[in-house]
Amino acid sequence: MPNYFFDTSACAKLYHKEPGSDYVERIIVQSGSLAIISHLSIVEMESVLSIKVRTGEINEQQVGIARRCLRADLRQRRLLVGPPIQPRHFHAARLLLVKYGATEGLRTLDALQLAIALDLKDTGRIDVFIAADQRLCRIATLAGCPAINPQQPSATVT
Repeated sequence: MPNYFFDTSACAKLYHKEPGSDYVERIIVQSGSLAIISHLSIVEMESVLSIKVRTGEINEQQVGIARRCLRADLRQRRLLVGPPIQPRHFHAARLLLVKYGATEGLRTLDALQLAIALDLKDTGRIDVFIAADQRLCRIATLAGCPAINPQQPSATVT
């Protein structure tokens, strides 16, 4: 079974039912595969939850439930946190921005997430990048990492 790196956009689907949530859940429960997130995703998740509160998608009680579920998933190792962010990840993110920032619209935190995922792929720890962002999936594919958007899992990323 493949191992996966989840961008925050995909990971968030575990804690709020939305398009792609079922697909993400199926990946997480696959026997013999790993689901890895970065330390950055734990921070970004707070931003995602705050946006959902501001837009009225969830309330404060649901935020508390989402936080508890995330902590439980980490504690039970349903989600694994990858290695700490290293200077090489920032360097790689800068290079990704140089290469894809102007032409593909790559943004800073997405570049850092992708740099971490590419490092994990290069060391054989993940096989597939999962992001609920078609642009980021395209860039991951261009950078050499197969990618899946859980909102369109059967779509080809080009």
